[in-house]
This record gives sequence, structure tokens and C-alpha cells, in this order.
Amino acid sequence: MEHCIETLLCAGQDIEILIIDDGSVKDNTAEIADRLEREHEGIVRAIHQENKGHGGAVNTGIENAVGTYIKVVDSDDWVNEKAFKKAVDFLKSSLSEEEPLDMLVCNFVYEKVGADHKKIMHYHKALPRNMYFGWDDVRSFSVGQYILMHSVMYRKQVLIDCGLKLPEHTFYVDNLYVYTPLPYVKKMYYLDINLYRYFIGRDDQSVNEQVMISRIDQQLLVNRMMVDSYDVNELENKRLRSYMYQYLEIITVISSVLLLRAGGKENLQKKKDIWKYIKNHNAKMYKKLRYGKGLGWGVNLPGAVGRKTTLLIYKICQKIFGFN
Repeated sequence: MEHCIETLLCAGQDIEILIIDDGSVKDNTAEIADRLEREHEGIVRAIHQENKGHGGAVNTGIENAVGTYIKVVDSDDWVNEKAFKKAVDFLKSSLSEEEPLDMLVCNFVYEKVGADHKKIMHYHKALPRNMYFGWDDVRSFSVGQYILMHSVMYRKQVLIDCGLKLPEHTFYVDNLYVYTPLPYVKKMYYLDINLYRYFIGRDDQSVNEQVMISRIDQQLLVNRMMVDSYDVNELENKRLRSYMYQYLEIITVISSVLLLRAGGKENLQKKKDIWKYIKNHNAKMYKKLRYGKGLGWGVNLPGAVGRKTTLLIYKICQKIFGFN
């Protein structure tokens, strides 16, 4: 956490850094947070609360932030200081625009344990560069490419307007954090810099495959909440509608693959249940996700051979994209 904070301090008085101590009792997080607040008075604020999980910590951050824009940084990740300073300077300059910027997108880097090559998630083909743009200007995203919490900064008012409230004591809420505000985003900018460093590959990490399987019910809860949040069919903008379909599809595919990896009758039933939930919620949405041109059909191949084929494809994608 201290290294994370050190990389953010390069922006000086232009930002505030909120350290949300979410009920830490097994280490000295609270003491470090208080010390950093004393050492960087006026920049760092330590906020202590009873444990509410990742979602509860993000909610507290949003409620207490006084800045115009919000960036969530996990304590085991960090930012490239030069890139972060450039992003902050750009946001400052954007404040003079007549219409406010709703969302800033930057690249992030997978800092994977033991990996010699560091994969960069960029958006060169999907988003215009060096210009403000709206959803009409957004092009198609590649398979496996979507905007994550690591790559986005939202205007705080957008998060308030969309009524964002993340569930407490639940992992994987970062998908809700990014997905829920999207229909409220009108003006965007893609700053093509490698800003966020996403530390991945630890055995105890929440996105470790076995950990995700052990917490599959939380993944399914987030999946259902994304389904409930909007009738994507009713969104007026075609490009926005397409991207939100793609985002919802990839999350449902991840849920399905993890349940297939877990195996057993109970988990196979849970896989059927999540697709049935979508069908009952919105038959048109289900049809598009299940039988469209995307990945939905690939996780619903029939029989044991179909399941093995799905998992083989997953393993190949895992190797190519470097996740988990």
C-alpha cells in the first residue's frame, strides 16, 4: 500500500488521496495510513471503517471525495508516475471545457508474477485518440478487450447521477463500478498512456482462478446485478448498446467457464441457472447473448465433449491474454 501511495504523490496538491482502511486488524494498515496522512497533510486522508469489503470501501471513497474526478487504485497495484501526472494535467485542462468530460480512459499493464513479457491493455482500435468523443465515435472492441476499473476515471457526478451503490462484502464489484455509469457517459477522452500497473498472479489474489471458483456465488451475484441494471435493448445509442452487450456477455462467459472448471452437478446447475435467469429477465437479451456472434454460444456447447471443447478454448485464451 505504501508503494502504491508513493506513486500517486507525484501529482502533489492537484489531487487528494483517500486511504480507506476497511477494518484492517491483522496488520498495521491503520498505523501506516495515519502516518501517511500526517506526512502529507492536505493531500492524504485516512478513513477508518468497519469491514465492508471492496464494494463498501469504494462506496466510502466516493462519498468522501471532494475532487471532480475519481480513480480507484487497489493497494497492491500502482501507477506510472509520469503517466499519472500527464493524466492529472489533462483533467485539469479539461475543466475549462464548456461541456464536462465524463470519462477518461488510459491503458493498463499486467504486472504478472513470473512473466517476462508485460501485456498492455490498450484501446487503439476501439477508441479515437487525441480528441473528445461520444459513443457514436466508438468502434468495435476486440474479443477479450473491455474497459476495466484499471483503465477508467469517472467524473464523480456521473457516479452520483447513475445511483451507483456497490454491494458490501462482495468481490468482483469492479465490473459494476465500470458498467453501471456507462449510459450516463456522454463525453469521453482516450489518453494513450500506460498508466495503471495491475499486479496479478499471486495465489491468494481475488482474481486467481481457484479463488474465483471458491467465491463463485459472489461472481454470480455481480453477474445478476449487471443483468438487472438495464434493459440493454432499450438503450438508444447503437454503439453504447453494442458495447454493453459485449461487456455483459464476457462477464456471463467468465461465470460459465468458472462453473465448468469447478465441475460437479451443483456447479453445472448454477451455470444453467444464470442463463435461465437472463432468459426469464429478458428473452431478447438472452437470445442475443446465447446465440449471437459473440462468445455466449461457446460456453453452451452440448454434452461432456462440448464442455471439454469450451475449456480447451478457455485455456488457449488464457495463454494468449495472460489473465488469471
